[in-house]
Amino acid sequence: MQLFGLSGKIAIITGASRGIGRAIAERMAEHGAAVVVSSRRLPACEEVVDGIRERGGKALAVACNVGKKAELSQLVAAALAEFGGVDILVGSAGINFYVGPSTSMPDEVYDKIMDVNVKANLRLSALVVPSMIERGGGAILLISSIGGIVGSGSIGAYCISKAAEMQLVRNLAVEFGPHKIRANCIAPGLIETEFSRALWENPDYYKHAVLEAPLQRIGQPDDVAAAAVFLASDGGSFVTGQSILVDGGRSIGRVLSQSGN
Repeated sequence: MQLFGLSGKIAIITGASRGIGRAIAERMAEHGAAVVVSSRRLPACEEVVDGIRERGGKALAVACNVGKKAELSQLVAAALAEFGGVDILVGSAGINFYVGPSTSMPDEVYDKIMDVNVKANLRLSALVVPSMIERGGGAILLISSIGGIVGSGSIGAYCISKAAEMQLVRNLAVEFGPHKIRANCIAPGLIETEFSRALWENPDYYKHAVLEAPLQRIGQPDDVAAAAVFLASDGGSFVTGQSILVDGGRSIGRVLSQSGN
């Protein structure tokens, strides 16, 4: 048994045209999985797929707005038609377009964030579970955030949605564990992606983030992709219902600054 091989596995990955989702798609393909690369923009997906195929991997590009129920069904149907099943689901698509106190947030903003970050992953899970059961098991991975375990004065709605994802995988793990389906979250800290550009390009925030982290750096997409490969593979076969933080240690306590404060 190859602990970290994914040969013969089929993975659907949302939010896979850039950043963390793209890194996961590329690394899973590198480890032998056939990957369905999905995001809202088909050309961006096709670019990722072309690169995977050039390196000898199997991949399919499917445009999908995860906030639309019909498109989620079409995404899963395309995976089944092309590859014959689904073994791995990675929910990496997410949004955060509101900054401000959560108590003054308009209802429609809250609903949109929860629909995309939480409800879409629940719907997708429901769509892929039958194939996973038929194939003898599977792995559901949601990309949450360190924000799921802390409060925030500015992005509270996003943090609420990420905490909800952590509970969602616990429920999925309990409901489908008897079918050998595992469900876990990966909760990244600050990762150098387009999604978080406003943070890591801010010199003050960047310095603060680095000085707080025991590993003294911010993360790269491959740091998260490596955890995803582990959780999707046989190496992670006894891990379920967990939220694994990939944050350089920021969540475990502050490191003293260079000035000693």
